[in-house]
Amino acid sequence: MKKITFYFSITILLFLASCRTDTSLGTASDALDPSGTGQNNQSGLITAAEWNDLEEWQFWNELINLEAFADKTSYWDFYHNNRVSVQINNNDQPLVDAQVQLLNDGNIIWESRSDNYGKAEMWIDLFQRNNSVEISEYSLKVNGQLINSSLKLFSEGINEINLNTNQNVSEKVELNFIVDATSSMSDELEFIKDDLADVIQRVKENNSSLNIYTSSVFYRDEGDDYVIKSSDFTDDLSTTLDFIHNQIADGGGDFPEAVHSALKVGIEELQWSENAKTRIAFLLLDAPPHHDSQIIKELQNHIKTAAKKGIKIIPITASGIDKETEFLMRFFSISTNSTYVFITDDSGIGNDHLEPTVGEYEVEFLNDLMVRLISEYSE
Repeated sequence: MKKITFYFSITILLFLASCRTDTSLGTASDALDPSGTGQNNQSGLITAAEWNDLEEWQFWNELINLEAFADKTSYWDFYHNNRVSVQINNNDQPLVDAQVQLLNDGNIIWESRSDNYGKAEMWIDLFQRNNSVEISEYSLKVNGQLINSSLKLFSEGINEINLNTNQNVSEKVELNFIVDATSSMSDELEFIKDDLADVIQRVKENNSSLNIYTSSVFYRDEGDDYVIKSSDFTDDLSTTLDFIHNQIADGGGDFPEAVHSALKVGIEELQWSENAKTRIAFLLLDAPPHHDSQIIKELQNHIKTAAKKGIKIIPITASGIDKETEFLMRFFSISTNSTYVFITDDSGIGNDHLEPTVGEYEVEFLNDLMVRLISEYSE
């Protein structure tokens, strides 16, 4: 896939929204019938890209301090300036799915689980502005064991912990798909449904040694025919595929949607396993949650729960989002040790897509990108 060069000095990021470039991907109409048989195959047509703020931390810190974007943290009350990054190894191998707790005076401040690389991201005062932290007042527990070494903020490096334990690694991989099903998604939803089906089938076929469980949540907004429809985790892929296939886009009306209700079901109510190698919730949407103080508090609690359960929330933003939504989704991914995905205009599918305020990225087909991320977080 052609790499698009969108890498700019941080001082001219304000011009990114107007920058476009041509690619060689073609459009949806070019690809609908590649075999000439008259059969339409709508998977593998939507284009997208990934940007990982945790891996581009200097870029993120410079970005979030620009005058044009500094208000995004206070708008949603997410503050990532006190990052504690942890690498946990077991006999020189990554310790997977370990319970990691950050404590202050015996109280749990943040809780997470190490991913398949043994990494965990911890946060101090994530939901309130605090530019001055005395890190010596904090300590760490891993699987209930107090770690005696001194902690450091990410600005000083990664906290490397080496243990000797007999903990077994589960081969269970849990994938949840949370999808906005309001009318504004009608320009892309049918393509997305086919992509999701393709992703689920390919992940199962390509990872025979893993135990793949899938679930899905479709949501609209208050006052619609429904707010939430969900299908719980199952190892019968046809159950999830049938559920996704039967959903249509309708309802909505105003710009914000019931994102908080979808996360409540997807994160809090579905039966995520106590032991798993990988837990991912893909959040596909084109509109923000309602900007209400109570709803923001609920969103914060859902994100905190996701981190505690070891669920990586991977947002996938479609046409129609604004900058506030983009930054909230990036807040979600940063907070849950994850990455941000955005659909691009290159396929010609759907309405115009917001140009993200990021650095250099590579355009891929959405289904390939999702399969790649699942594989990377499950290897």
